[in-house]
Amino acid sequence: MSELEVYLDNGSTTKTDSEAFEKMKPYFTEKYGNPASLHKEGKEAKKAINKSKRIIADTLNADKKEIIFTSGGTESDNLALKGIAFENKEKGKHIITTKIEHDAVLKSAKWLEEQGFKITYLDVDEEGFVDQEQLKREITDETILVSIIHGNNEIGTIQSLKELSEITHEHSKNAYFHTDACQSYTKTNLDVKEQNLDLVSINSHKIHGPKGVGALYIKKGTEIHPWQHGGGHEKGMRSGTLNTHGVVGFAEAAKNNYENKEKNIEKMTSLRDKLIEEILKIEKTKLNGPKGSKRLPNNINICFNNIEGEALSGYLNRKGIYASTGSACSSLDLEPSHVLTAIGLTKQEANSCLRITLSKYNTKEEINYVLKELPDVVKRLRDMSPL
Repeated sequence: MSELEVYLDNGSTTKTDSEAFEKMKPYFTEKYGNPASLHKEGKEAKKAINKSKRIIADTLNADKKEIIFTSGGTESDNLALKGIAFENKEKGKHIITTKIEHDAVLKSAKWLEEQGFKITYLDVDEEGFVDQEQLKREITDETILVSIIHGNNEIGTIQSLKELSEITHEHSKNAYFHTDACQSYTKTNLDVKEQNLDLVSINSHKIHGPKGVGALYIKKGTEIHPWQHGGGHEKGMRSGTLNTHGVVGFAEAAKNNYENKEKNIEKMTSLRDKLIEEILKIEKTKLNGPKGSKRLPNNINICFNNIEGEALSGYLNRKGIYASTGSACSSLDLEPSHVLTAIGLTKQEANSCLRITLSKYNTKEEINYVLKELPDVVKRLRDMSPL
């Protein structure tokens, strides 16, 4: 049995805040009306939805009318890309994104290619930063959308949204700027007015809210086509009965994390930097992504030479330490992460990576336990390795 259980996979999902859970409870058994209904119970649910929109809008410096609730980040990304593409195809059929996006963006882009759209995939440097000069070269008035992830889900790189959105709007009269901010929301500065953002995808379960709910910020005046059709919910932009209890939990988690943002960032950054410093003392290790303030405060991604990331994750699991592989491998084909190969790692290097993602709930005691156990696990696996 392990001394502790240490959850370090918060980039995958997070523990739900107790405050969020308590706020959700009445909407299961007491205030369970459909927010689209006109009777008292429905109006009460609708009131909760509107209050939640206002809370989330405030965290983005947006208007509540610019918030559309979805089932999560994946749906938000799909709506942003496909909705902009089909509403604006008469102006142009060119979309720009990057090689390090979440699959929700990359697979939407691939599907749009099959529908006749032209997609440009921007390169990144060895730390994962977008080539801004390439963006300037590639963008034209035929470009209708630029979609660039804010905080990368694997290597933690935080892009300069203000600079990228300025390039987008200055170099194309028709292009909107979208960012997937699911990993960075409430962990970094995100201000739709200051950064001049047109569309922003966020979700709940990465910020200690419930799973199955997210949102898309759509700037007023943005021309976007609904992608999900039905009863015309969310002013016709996203049909489907709203997940009222989930929305309420999402808003409460957003409020809690936004109000305590600086304290949470400081704590996670301190633990992150201690982990990075000590892990890099292990021979033949390398940090993927940048150091310091240009990295998500909760993200660590390390290459361990001569070790399979899956094996390392498995042995740590036996010790009660729960992290994920940086390679994001399929159990069938062991294809390396597209993010890690985009920053120049070989397949062997990419498959030797571990992603550790912290939360505000992690403690110094937990980190000390990890640092006590990890070197021994690495040594044991290297001694076993034929590489």
